[in-house]
Amino acid sequence: MKSIAIIGASGYTGAQITALIHSEAQLSIQGLYVSEGSADKGKPLAELYPVYSHIDLCLSPLTEEAKHQIVQDADAVVLATEHSVSLHLAAWFYAQGLAVFDLSGAYRFADTAQYPKWYGFEHAHPQVLAEAVYGLAEWNAEAIAKTRMIAVPGCYPTASLCALKPLKHLLTDAWPVINAVSGVTGAGRKAQLHTSFCEVSLTPYGVLGHRHQPEIASQLGQEVIFTPHLGNFKRGILATITVQLKPGTLSRDVAQAYSVYDDAPLVTVKQNQFPKVDDVVHTPNCHIGWKFDELSGYLVVSSAIDNLMKGAASQALQCIKIHFGL
Repeated sequence: MKSIAIIGASGYTGAQITALIHSEAQLSIQGLYVSEGSADKGKPLAELYPVYSHIDLCLSPLTEEAKHQIVQDADAVVLATEHSVSLHLAAWFYAQGLAVFDLSGAYRFADTAQYPKWYGFEHAHPQVLAEAVYGLAEWNAEAIAKTRMIAVPGCYPTASLCALKPLKHLLTDAWPVINAVSGVTGAGRKAQLHTSFCEVSLTPYGVLGHRHQPEIASQLGQEVIFTPHLGNFKRGILATITVQLKPGTLSRDVAQAYSVYDDAPLVTVKQNQFPKVDDVVHTPNCHIGWKFDELSGYLVVSSAIDNLMKGAASQALQCIKIHFGL
């Protein structure tokens, strides 16, 4: 039995991974934590999320005493916290010997020069960063098992990379064009005007400047054009990607490339059949559909995930299971 502390448990992702871990026979929850200044401290999780009425746990403030209690009692921490908060918490818990599963972007780039540009801070813990592994579960399992510092990927990058990484050896120098739509839970639980019900309408944002673009590019090893969109639905991501493949590539080559997922139970790939967001919502699955025009050399591939599940919480759970050999 491995004991997991969850910090930032009041947010959508924190609550989701709490429910997932709670349902696992080989895992237990050491505690649920929020910041000392949070208005949610002391509240039962079920008060914030009645759907989790079966989870009889309260949100505790992350005091210094609580942090030391976590070190004493837990085997790992999940950080569902802001990037700048995770930056320091991850390094502190890592130094205490715990495994860290960070759902923020604070450890996703190996290059420290990326952080001021995309996250607005200098990376204060380069030694811990050097130990971090990108937690794309189907691709980095061996490394996830060996390290105690796992940077769980972003939601858009997960959908995009699951679709593109099998094709890496078939890509030309032309940049893949990724158009992706996310539900509003991707913006977090905090009330904001642009994510209120009456304001949400399908629209692009972060055009040619979203921090997930360099995350995708760094993990793919090739630049991409990435345009995210906000959709008027709660959860889910659909990424539709146009790529140019090398001259002479045939449909059977594409099918062979995607056979890498034949033994991946959470990834389903279909030719000439495209996924819907509803196919994957509330599941840990990734559904991929593709069609290739041999004459032009262009391929269109769509990837659907639940942004709170495969894009965050359930992928973190995959990483936890891989790391602990469960």
